[in-house]
Amino acid sequence: MKVVILAGGYGTRLSEHTSVVPKPLVEVGGRPILWHIMKLYSHHGLNEFVICCGHKGTVIKDYFMSYLSHQGDFTLDLRSNRIEMHRNGCEPWKVTLVDTGEKTMTGGRLKRVRDHLGDATFCMTYGDGVCDVNIRELIKFHHQQGALATVTAVQLPGRFGAINLSSDRPRAAQFREKDAGDGQVINGGFFVVEPQALDLVDGDSTSWESEPLTRLIEQDQLAVYRHHGYWQNMDTLRDKTVLQELWDAGNPPWCVWGKGDFAATANTTTPKPAIAHQATL
Repeated sequence: MKVVILAGGYGTRLSEHTSVVPKPLVEVGGRPILWHIMKLYSHHGLNEFVICCGHKGTVIKDYFMSYLSHQGDFTLDLRSNRIEMHRNGCEPWKVTLVDTGEKTMTGGRLKRVRDHLGDATFCMTYGDGVCDVNIRELIKFHHQQGALATVTAVQLPGRFGAINLSSDRPRAAQFREKDAGDGQVINGGFFVVEPQALDLVDGDSTSWESEPLTRLIEQDQLAVYRHHGYWQNMDTLRDKTVLQELWDAGNPPWCVWGKGDFAATANTTTPKPAIAHQATL
């Protein structure tokens, strides 16, 4: 199963960092937030990624182009134009990077990578949030529900799109893009989607969080997976500080891939340039 990561936004609330790199490459613990997200999926056996680039997308492409050389040892034979790799410390990732436009909205970015997804179910998330959601259980729940899309819902007040839940079924009854924070669950990202759902995206100007999700709800095709564990979006400098402090403390809650792996990467230099529980609602 492939994983689509939306990585094309401007990240204006992190302008101290995003004036140099795109938001998904802002680092926590010496690694881009994008790397942390990919490690979560890889831990659950998903290693094929389609990254939707936009603002400063060439910097993301450069990061992955140099990733192999930064993680391994090699010999360059300049005369014969050959490279011999001695040690490959890279993850088993296959990464497709697609320029989906500078100003394209989230739904439009998904539509632009449709040809890279085939006819299979895929996962989708944003390039700025981490959590400890059990991806395997999320996918299992999605297939059990038989919906066109499943959204992971988390409990957090304010700033994010709020989801009104059906009283007796794990389905969304309403989706509001912004909310004042009244105790309702919010869109935590980490979707599972059937490719047919992308037919609801009209074009580049379509936000995934507005028209497509509203239409899915109207068709009773948006399932809700409740996550009661850790979730954190990196939207502001304060959010980044919170994540960095957890990393520095030595036990970041989203680092489900293991303390051994965490210890091995905590001091590694990398290339430079937001719940495992089935809904019972």
